[in-house]
Amino acid sequence: MFKIDPSQNRIAPLEAKRFGELGFSERKHLQEWLENCPQALAQVDGDELLIIQKEFDGFDDTRERLDLLAIDKEGNLVIIENKLDDTGRDVVWQALKYAGYCANLSKSQVVDIYQRYLNQKSQETGQPAANAVDNLIEFLEVDGLEAAQINRIKTQRLILVAARYRKEVTNTVLWLSQFGIACQCFKVTPYRAGNELFLNIEQIIPTPESTEFMIGMVAKEDEEKSADTEQKQRHTLRLAFWEQALEVFNQSSCSLYNNISPAKDHWLSAGSGISGMPYQLIFGKHEIRVGLSLQNSQAEANTFVFERLEAQKAELEAGLGHALDWLPLPNKKACRIQYAKAVDGYDKANWPEMISWLVEHMTKLESVLSGPLKSINQQLKQASFDTAEVVHD
Repeated sequence: MFKIDPSQNRIAPLEAKRFGELGFSERKHLQEWLENCPQALAQVDGDELLIIQKEFDGFDDTRERLDLLAIDKEGNLVIIENKLDDTGRDVVWQALKYAGYCANLSKSQVVDIYQRYLNQKSQETGQPAANAVDNLIEFLEVDGLEAAQINRIKTQRLILVAARYRKEVTNTVLWLSQFGIACQCFKVTPYRAGNELFLNIEQIIPTPESTEFMIGMVAKEDEEKSADTEQKQRHTLRLAFWEQALEVFNQSSCSLYNNISPAKDHWLSAGSGISGMPYQLIFGKHEIRVGLSLQNSQAEANTFVFERLEAQKAELEAGLGHALDWLPLPNKKACRIQYAKAVDGYDKANWPEMISWLVEHMTKLESVLSGPLKSINQQLKQASFDTAEVVHD
């Protein structure tokens, strides 16, 4: 690794160090770094991780502790084992034991484990504890916890983190991959340049280039072996609902969804004129919603737009004829402005009335927001923070 000196137009090598030389420990340092920055282990697009417990010791009849326990976007549990300057010979066996212990955790047990973690973090920070169910619903992007598939059979993943891997470890990991066991090895190397310290985290098994292919092959095999009946029913139901809804929208004065195709998700998005900030229709088991989802990759842009719309709250709500739910979602990248109605969504007899409600209220929402959004978009392009990704659709 090299440090760039733009003023001299030169590069200089950084000095690779050992964790022990720098006084860093596995539990106090490496584990804390990864707990608070799990995206360091998400080197493939979309492979986000949510830490749900650390130093987990909830294994019956053992005193063993799992370094970090996480969940990925597919609801799979991820066992993370950290070592410092050397993996040792037994790290794979250790991780496999933990995966076996975790394999029979039910959805409710996973929620309880995560809530205990959030409660502990609350005690440490003095802030109110977040709700595990709400966090999981948002992270997994489902319309309710009952729709989430968490810790299904044979879906547990292993992540090993160390500065140096012994040959017996890498050989075993490569052998396990042939049997569909998802195991990643990350090499971590600290560097020093003067008084500055740097950490390089590199996925070495499988290589980042082959990860998506391997994941795709495993997913394809699982799909061919067994399709989850409930999920298929939900997808079929949503697809049928959106087909009916889009037919009605296409005959209405609201043109937002004229070129949108029905999907199996519980939401349907349409452009608002600002990248990453779509209008959304929501179809859930217990409610339907219309709203504006501010989910640009730049959190500052979302806050910028949200605050300027909220400043016009009284005028906007007067134009709609009803109040809106304003959800700034602090400490999270996305914000939402929405209006909801309680329904029995999976009763098809209710669909005509539900669709009529969605058309009426999305038409009103676009009508009152389109003007302010155009004006705010112009301000957004001139904002002081980097707006390279904030562009007009």
